[in-house]
Amino acid sequence: MERWKTGAGHGFLQVLAILVAATVLAGCGMPRTGPTKSELFSGTGVELGDALLVVVDENVVRATAEPPAHGFGATFRNAQPVGADEIRPGDVLGLTVFENIDQGLYASAAQGSTPLREIQVDGSGHIFVPYAGRILAAGNTPEQLRQIITAKLDLQTPDPQIQVTRLAGDGATVSILGGVGAPGVYPIERSTRTLAPMLAGAGGIAIEEEVALISVTRGTSRGTIWLEDLYDNPHNDIALRPGDRIVVEQDRRAFTALGATGAQTRVPFDRAELSAMEAIALAGGLSAQLADPTGVFVLRDERPEVLRGMLGDASIQGERKVVYVLDFTQPNGIFEARDFMIRDDDTIYITEAPFSQFNKALAAVSLPVNTAGSIRTLAR
Repeated sequence: MERWKTGAGHGFLQVLAILVAATVLAGCGMPRTGPTKSELFSGTGVELGDALLVVVDENVVRATAEPPAHGFGATFRNAQPVGADEIRPGDVLGLTVFENIDQGLYASAAQGSTPLREIQVDGSGHIFVPYAGRILAAGNTPEQLRQIITAKLDLQTPDPQIQVTRLAGDGATVSILGGVGAPGVYPIERSTRTLAPMLAGAGGIAIEEEVALISVTRGTSRGTIWLEDLYDNPHNDIALRPGDRIVVEQDRRAFTALGATGAQTRVPFDRAELSAMEAIALAGGLSAQLADPTGVFVLRDERPEVLRGMLGDASIQGERKVVYVLDFTQPNGIFEARDFMIRDDDTIYITEAPFSQFNKALAAVSLPVNTAGSIRTLAR
Protein backbone atom coordinates (compact mmCIF):
# COMPACT_ATOMS: atom_id res chain seq x y z
CA MET A 1 0.00 0.00 0.00
CA GLU A 2 2.86 2.32 0.90
CA ARG A 3 4.59 1.47 -2.35
CA TRP A 4 1.46 2.45 -4.29
CA LYS A 5 1.36 5.85 -2.58
CA THR A 6 4.97 6.41 -3.35
CA GLY A 7 4.42 5.52 -7.02
CA ALA A 8 1.37 7.77 -7.24
CA GLY A 9 3.27 10.67 -5.74
CA HIS A 10 6.14 10.09 -8.12
CA GLY A 11 3.71 10.02 -11.08
CA PHE A 12 2.13 13.30 -10.01
CA LEU A 13 5.50 14.97 -9.71
CA GLN A 14 6.45 13.59 -13.12
CA VAL A 15 3.33 15.07 -14.75
CA LEU A 16 3.91 18.37 -12.96
CA ALA A 17 7.48 18.46 -14.21
CA ILE A 18 6.31 17.83 -17.76
CA LEU A 19 3.77 20.67 -17.58
CA VAL A 20 6.33 23.10 -16.15
CA ALA A 21 8.88 22.17 -18.79
CA ALA A 22 6.28 22.46 -21.57
CA THR A 23 5.29 25.92 -20.36
CA VAL A 24 8.91 27.05 -20.29
CA LEU A 25 9.57 25.64 -23.75
CA ALA A 26 6.44 27.22 -25.18
CA GLY A 27 7.54 30.57 -23.80
CA CYS A 28 11.04 30.15 -25.18
CA GLY A 29 9.68 29.61 -28.67
CA MET A 30 8.97 26.22 -30.20
CA PRO A 31 9.16 25.74 -33.99
CA ARG A 32 6.11 27.32 -35.65
CA THR A 33 4.77 28.44 -39.01
CA GLY A 34 5.18 32.20 -38.41
CA PRO A 35 4.41 35.12 -36.07
CA THR A 36 1.55 34.90 -33.62
CA LYS A 37 -1.50 37.11 -33.67
CA SER A 38 -0.20 39.23 -30.79
CA GLU A 39 3.14 39.71 -32.56
CA LEU A 40 1.41 40.88 -35.72
CA PHE A 41 -0.78 43.28 -33.76
CA SER A 42 2.24 44.71 -31.94
CA GLY A 43 4.03 45.39 -35.22
CA THR A 44 1.21 47.04 -37.12
CA GLY A 45 -0.99 50.05 -36.85
CA VAL A 46 -1.08 53.64 -38.00
CA GLU A 47 1.48 54.69 -35.37
CA LEU A 48 3.49 51.46 -35.19
CA GLY A 49 5.80 50.49 -38.01
CA ASP A 50 5.04 51.14 -41.65
CA ALA A 51 2.07 48.75 -41.94
CA LEU A 52 -1.54 49.72 -41.41
CA LEU A 53 -3.83 47.40 -39.46
CA VAL A 54 -7.43 47.29 -40.74
CA VAL A 55 -10.19 45.11 -39.28
CA VAL A 56 -12.46 43.98 -42.10
CA ASP A 57 -16.08 45.10 -41.83
CA GLU A 58 -18.83 46.06 -44.28
CA ASN A 59 -17.26 49.45 -45.00
CA VAL A 60 -13.87 47.89 -45.75
CA VAL A 61 -15.49 45.30 -48.01
CA ARG A 62 -17.15 48.07 -50.03
CA ALA A 63 -14.06 50.27 -50.17
CA THR A 64 -11.78 47.48 -51.40
CA ALA A 65 -14.23 46.09 -53.95
CA GLU A 66 -12.83 46.53 -57.45
CA PRO A 67 -14.79 47.37 -60.59
CA PRO A 68 -14.50 44.88 -63.44
CA ALA A 69 -10.87 44.83 -64.51
CA HIS A 70 -11.56 43.85 -68.10
CA GLY A 71 -13.82 44.91 -70.92
CA PHE A 72 -14.02 46.24 -74.47
CA GLY A 73 -14.07 50.00 -74.98
CA ALA A 74 -16.30 51.99 -77.30
CA THR A 75 -13.84 51.55 -80.19
CA PHE A 76 -14.55 47.84 -80.19
CA ARG A 77 -18.23 47.91 -79.22
CA ASN A 78 -19.26 50.48 -81.82
CA ALA A 79 -17.58 48.81 -84.78
CA GLN A 80 -19.99 47.43 -87.36
CA PRO A 81 -19.51 44.00 -88.99
CA VAL A 82 -17.49 44.07 -92.18
CA GLY A 83 -18.74 42.51 -95.39
CA ALA A 84 -17.29 39.12 -96.09
CA ASP A 85 -16.47 40.11 -99.70
CA GLU A 86 -14.95 43.54 -99.10
CA ILE A 87 -11.78 44.35 -101.03
CA ARG A 88 -8.65 44.84 -98.92
CA PRO A 89 -5.16 46.27 -99.52
CA GLY A 90 -3.00 43.58 -101.12
CA ASP A 91 -5.85 41.90 -102.98
CA VAL A 92 -5.29 41.24 -106.68
CA LEU A 93 -8.24 42.09 -108.92
CA GLY A 94 -9.19 41.22 -112.46
CA LEU A 95 -11.16 43.73 -114.57
CA THR A 96 -12.82 43.11 -117.93
CA VAL A 97 -14.22 46.03 -119.96
CA PHE A 98 -16.90 45.39 -122.64
CA GLU A 99 -17.53 48.12 -125.26
CA ASN A 100 -20.11 48.06 -128.05
CA ILE A 101 -18.54 50.55 -130.47
CA ASP A 102 -16.11 50.27 -133.38
CA GLN A 103 -13.38 52.32 -131.76
CA GLY A 104 -13.57 51.93 -128.03
CA LEU A 105 -11.27 53.20 -125.34
CA TYR A 106 -9.63 49.83 -124.93
CA ALA A 107 -10.46 47.84 -128.09
CA SER A 108 -12.54 47.66 -131.22
CA ALA A 109 -16.01 46.14 -131.48
CA ALA A 110 -14.49 43.09 -133.15
CA GLN A 111 -12.58 42.26 -130.01
CA GLY A 112 -15.68 42.70 -127.85
CA SER A 113 -13.90 42.95 -124.50
CA THR A 114 -10.58 43.93 -122.98
CA PRO A 115 -9.26 42.12 -119.91
CA LEU A 116 -7.20 44.13 -117.41
CA ARG A 117 -5.56 41.35 -115.41
CA GLU A 118 -3.72 41.41 -112.08
CA ILE A 119 -4.42 44.86 -110.77
CA GLN A 120 -3.12 44.88 -107.20
CA VAL A 121 -4.72 47.03 -104.54
CA ASP A 122 -1.95 49.18 -103.05
CA GLY A 123 -1.25 49.81 -99.35
CA SER A 124 -3.61 52.77 -99.26
CA GLY A 125 -6.41 50.71 -100.83
CA HIS A 126 -6.33 52.26 -104.33
CA ILE A 127 -6.04 50.88 -107.87
CA PHE A 128 -5.35 52.61 -111.18
CA VAL A 129 -7.68 52.01 -114.12
CA PRO A 130 -6.76 53.57 -117.49
CA TYR A 131 -9.13 56.43 -118.45
CA ALA A 132 -10.81 56.13 -115.03
CA GLY A 133 -7.85 57.22 -112.95
CA ARG A 134 -6.95 56.32 -109.37
CA ILE A 135 -9.89 54.71 -107.58
CA LEU A 136 -10.34 53.72 -103.95
CA ALA A 137 -11.09 50.00 -104.06
CA ALA A 138 -10.56 48.96 -100.42
CA GLY A 139 -13.73 48.86 -98.39
CA ASN A 140 -15.91 48.24 -101.43
CA THR A 141 -17.30 44.94 -102.63
CA PRO A 142 -16.51 43.88 -106.20
CA GLU A 143 -20.03 44.96 -107.19
CA GLN A 144 -19.60 48.41 -105.65
CA LEU A 145 -16.25 48.84 -107.39
CA ARG A 146 -17.85 47.81 -110.68
CA GLN A 147 -20.42 50.57 -110.34
CA ILE A 148 -17.71 53.16 -109.51
CA ILE A 149 -15.60 52.26 -112.55
CA THR A 150 -18.68 52.14 -114.81
CA ALA A 151 -19.69 55.66 -113.73
CA LYS A 152 -16.21 57.03 -114.52
CA LEU A 153 -15.91 55.33 -117.93
CA ASP A 154 -19.45 56.18 -118.94
CA LEU A 155 -18.36 59.77 -119.48
CA GLN A 156 -15.89 58.65 -122.15
CA THR A 157 -17.44 55.65 -123.87
CA PRO A 158 -21.13 54.85 -124.32
CA ASP A 159 -22.66 52.20 -122.07
CA PRO A 160 -19.48 50.42 -120.89
CA GLN A 161 -19.93 47.06 -119.18
CA ILE A 162 -17.44 46.20 -116.41
CA GLN A 163 -16.72 42.91 -114.69
CA VAL A 164 -14.68 42.83 -111.45
CA THR A 165 -13.33 39.64 -109.84
CA ARG A 166 -10.92 38.93 -107.01
CA LEU A 167 -7.99 36.89 -108.39
CA ALA A 168 -5.97 36.59 -105.17
CA GLY A 169 -6.18 37.57 -101.52
CA ASP A 170 -8.41 36.38 -98.74
CA GLY A 171 -9.89 39.76 -98.09
CA ALA A 172 -10.34 40.36 -94.35
CA THR A 173 -8.42 38.03 -92.01
CA VAL A 174 -7.65 37.79 -88.30
CA SER A 175 -5.01 35.81 -86.40
CA ILE A 176 -5.95 33.62 -83.42
CA LEU A 177 -3.30 32.51 -80.93
CA GLY A 178 -3.07 30.72 -77.58
CA GLY A 179 -5.55 28.37 -75.96
CA VAL A 180 -7.81 27.44 -78.86
CA GLY A 181 -8.21 24.15 -80.64
CA ALA A 182 -6.57 25.29 -83.90
CA PRO A 183 -4.56 28.55 -83.79
CA GLY A 184 -4.01 30.21 -87.14
CA VAL A 185 -5.06 32.91 -89.60
CA TYR A 186 -8.76 32.91 -90.45
CA PRO A 187 -10.77 34.90 -93.02
CA ILE A 188 -13.71 36.98 -91.85
CA GLU A 189 -16.56 35.21 -93.56
CA ARG A 190 -20.27 35.81 -93.41
CA SER A 191 -20.64 33.32 -90.54
CA THR A 192 -17.59 34.49 -88.54
CA ARG A 193 -17.85 38.25 -88.54
CA THR A 194 -17.95 38.51 -84.73
CA LEU A 195 -15.73 37.21 -81.93
CA ALA A 196 -17.71 34.24 -80.60
CA PRO A 197 -18.28 32.40 -83.91
CA MET A 198 -14.68 33.13 -84.95
CA LEU A 199 -13.42 31.39 -81.79
CA ALA A 200 -15.75 28.48 -82.48
CA GLY A 201 -14.37 28.27 -86.01
CA ALA A 202 -10.83 28.03 -84.56
CA GLY A 203 -11.70 24.89 -82.62
CA GLY A 204 -13.15 26.48 -79.50
CA ILE A 205 -11.46 27.19 -76.16
CA ALA A 206 -8.86 24.59 -75.14
CA ILE A 207 -8.23 25.76 -71.54
CA GLU A 208 -10.42 25.88 -68.43
CA GLU A 209 -13.25 28.26 -69.21
CA GLU A 210 -13.42 29.70 -65.66
CA VAL A 211 -9.93 31.21 -66.01
CA ALA A 212 -9.87 31.92 -69.76
CA LEU A 213 -9.10 35.49 -70.86
CA ILE A 214 -9.66 36.75 -74.42
CA SER A 215 -7.66 39.73 -75.69
CA VAL A 216 -8.24 41.52 -79.00
CA THR A 217 -5.55 43.89 -80.32
CA ARG A 218 -6.62 46.29 -83.06
CA GLY A 219 -3.94 48.74 -84.13
CA THR A 220 -2.85 50.49 -80.94
CA SER A 221 -6.02 49.56 -79.02
CA ARG A 222 -6.40 46.46 -76.89
CA GLY A 223 -9.37 45.01 -75.03
CA THR A 224 -9.60 41.99 -72.73
CA ILE A 225 -12.59 40.13 -71.33
CA TRP A 226 -13.29 36.93 -69.43
CA LEU A 227 -14.70 34.13 -71.55
CA GLU A 228 -17.67 33.96 -69.18
CA ASP A 229 -18.41 37.63 -69.94
CA LEU A 230 -18.49 36.79 -73.63
CA TYR A 231 -21.15 34.17 -72.89
CA ASP A 232 -23.16 36.37 -70.53
CA ASN A 233 -23.12 39.71 -72.38
CA PRO A 234 -23.99 39.86 -76.11
CA HIS A 235 -22.33 43.31 -76.34
CA ASN A 236 -18.97 41.62 -75.82
CA ASP A 237 -19.43 39.63 -79.05
CA ILE A 238 -17.74 42.44 -80.95
CA ALA A 239 -17.48 42.78 -84.73
CA LEU A 240 -14.04 41.87 -86.01
CA ARG A 241 -11.81 43.94 -88.24
CA PRO A 242 -9.11 42.88 -90.73
CA GLY A 243 -5.79 42.49 -88.94
CA ASP A 244 -7.30 41.86 -85.49
CA ARG A 245 -5.06 39.76 -83.25
CA ILE A 246 -6.99 37.48 -80.88
CA VAL A 247 -5.16 35.81 -77.98
CA VAL A 248 -6.75 33.28 -75.61
CA GLU A 249 -4.74 32.70 -72.43
CA GLN A 250 -5.14 31.45 -68.89
CA ASP A 251 -5.42 33.84 -65.96
CA ARG A 252 -1.99 34.19 -64.33
CA ARG A 253 -3.09 35.68 -60.99
CA ALA A 254 -2.14 33.90 -57.77
CA PHE A 255 -1.98 34.45 -54.01
CA THR A 256 0.34 33.05 -51.33
CA ALA A 257 -0.97 30.92 -48.47
CA LEU A 258 1.09 30.71 -45.26
CA GLY A 259 0.66 29.68 -41.65
CA ALA A 260 -1.84 27.21 -40.23
CA THR A 261 -3.41 26.19 -43.57
CA GLY A 262 -3.49 22.95 -45.50
CA ALA A 263 -0.88 24.30 -47.94
CA GLN A 264 2.18 26.56 -47.71
CA THR A 265 2.41 27.59 -51.32
CA ARG A 266 1.48 30.02 -54.08
CA VAL A 267 -2.06 29.23 -55.23
CA PRO A 268 -3.42 30.22 -58.68
CA PHE A 269 -6.88 31.75 -58.95
CA ASP A 270 -9.47 29.27 -60.15
CA ARG A 271 -12.13 31.85 -61.13
CA ALA A 272 -12.50 35.48 -62.13
CA GLU A 273 -13.41 36.69 -58.62
CA LEU A 274 -12.07 34.98 -55.50
CA SER A 275 -13.19 35.82 -51.97
CA ALA A 276 -11.10 35.32 -48.83
CA MET A 277 -13.34 32.42 -47.83
CA GLU A 278 -12.87 30.72 -51.21
CA ALA A 279 -9.14 31.37 -51.19
CA ILE A 280 -8.71 29.77 -47.75
CA ALA A 281 -10.69 26.74 -48.91
CA LEU A 282 -8.55 26.59 -52.06
CA ALA A 283 -5.41 26.53 -49.88
CA GLY A 284 -6.70 23.60 -47.81
CA GLY A 285 -8.74 25.42 -45.18
CA LEU A 286 -7.95 26.26 -41.56
CA SER A 287 -5.93 23.61 -39.77
CA ALA A 288 -8.14 22.14 -37.04
CA GLN A 289 -5.07 21.39 -34.85
CA LEU A 290 -3.19 24.68 -35.32
CA ALA A 291 -5.27 27.57 -36.69
CA ASP A 292 -6.46 30.53 -34.67
CA PRO A 293 -9.83 31.52 -36.24
CA THR A 294 -9.51 35.01 -34.74
CA GLY A 295 -6.18 35.60 -36.49
CA VAL A 296 -6.70 35.36 -40.25
CA PHE A 297 -4.70 38.06 -42.03
CA VAL A 298 -4.55 39.29 -45.62
CA LEU A 299 -1.34 41.19 -46.40
CA ARG A 300 -1.44 43.60 -49.33
CA ASP A 301 0.27 46.64 -50.83
CA GLU A 302 -2.86 48.79 -51.05
CA ARG A 303 -3.37 51.50 -53.63
CA PRO A 304 -3.68 55.10 -52.41
CA GLU A 305 -7.11 55.69 -53.95
CA VAL A 306 -8.50 52.72 -51.99
CA LEU A 307 -6.90 53.95 -48.78
CA ARG A 308 -8.30 57.46 -49.24
CA GLY A 309 -11.82 56.10 -49.69
CA MET A 310 -11.50 53.60 -46.84
CA LEU A 311 -9.96 55.94 -44.27
CA GLY A 312 -11.47 59.22 -45.44
CA ASP A 313 -8.04 60.82 -45.60
CA ALA A 314 -7.50 62.77 -48.82
CA SER A 315 -3.83 63.42 -47.96
CA ILE A 316 -2.73 59.81 -48.44
CA GLN A 317 -0.21 59.47 -51.26
CA GLY A 318 1.45 56.31 -52.52
CA GLU A 319 0.91 52.65 -51.66
CA ARG A 320 0.86 51.42 -48.07
CA LYS A 321 1.39 48.02 -46.58
CA VAL A 322 -1.95 46.94 -45.13
CA VAL A 323 -2.76 43.98 -42.87
CA TYR A 324 -6.48 43.17 -43.15
CA VAL A 325 -7.82 41.20 -40.18
CA LEU A 326 -10.62 38.64 -40.43
CA ASP A 327 -12.17 37.11 -37.31
CA PHE A 328 -14.14 33.94 -37.99
CA THR A 329 -15.50 33.84 -34.44
CA GLN A 330 -17.48 37.07 -34.84
CA PRO A 331 -21.16 36.87 -35.89
CA ASN A 332 -20.46 38.49 -39.26
CA GLY A 333 -16.91 37.21 -39.63
CA ILE A 334 -17.73 34.43 -42.09
CA PHE A 335 -19.94 36.72 -44.17
CA GLU A 336 -17.19 39.35 -44.33
CA ALA A 337 -14.69 36.68 -45.39
CA ARG A 338 -17.16 35.62 -48.09
CA ASP A 339 -17.47 39.19 -49.42
CA PHE A 340 -13.86 40.41 -49.05
CA MET A 341 -12.16 39.93 -52.42
CA ILE A 342 -8.61 38.61 -52.80
CA ARG A 343 -6.31 40.26 -55.34
CA ASP A 344 -3.30 39.17 -57.32
CA ASP A 345 -0.14 38.77 -55.15
CA ASP A 346 -2.04 38.93 -51.84
CA THR A 347 -0.65 36.89 -48.94
CA ILE A 348 -3.07 35.05 -46.68
CA TYR A 349 -1.50 34.25 -43.31
CA ILE A 350 -3.32 32.23 -40.64
CA THR A 351 -1.80 32.41 -37.19
CA GLU A 352 -1.48 29.48 -34.82
CA ALA A 353 -3.75 29.25 -31.79
CA PRO A 354 -1.94 29.85 -28.46
CA PHE A 355 -2.65 26.32 -27.26
CA SER A 356 -0.88 24.79 -30.28
CA GLN A 357 2.50 26.03 -29.04
CA PHE A 358 1.82 24.50 -25.63
CA ASN A 359 0.78 21.22 -27.24
CA LYS A 360 4.00 21.16 -29.25
CA ALA A 361 6.07 21.81 -26.14
CA LEU A 362 4.12 19.16 -24.20
CA ALA A 363 4.79 16.61 -26.91
CA ALA A 364 8.47 17.55 -27.03
CA VAL A 365 8.89 17.07 -23.27
CA SER A 366 6.67 14.02 -22.75
CA LEU A 367 8.33 12.03 -25.53
CA PRO A 368 11.75 11.68 -23.83
CA VAL A 369 10.09 11.14 -20.41
CA ASN A 370 7.89 8.37 -21.79
CA THR A 371 10.89 6.89 -23.55
CA ALA A 372 12.89 6.86 -20.29
CA GLY A 373 10.00 5.20 -18.51
CA SER A 374 9.79 2.52 -21.17
CA ILE A 375 13.51 1.84 -20.82
CA ARG A 376 13.19 1.40 -17.04
CA THR A 377 10.25 -0.96 -17.54
CA LEU A 378 12.26 -3.08 -19.96
CA ALA A 379 15.24 -3.12 -17.59
CA ARG A 380 13.08 -4.56 -14.82
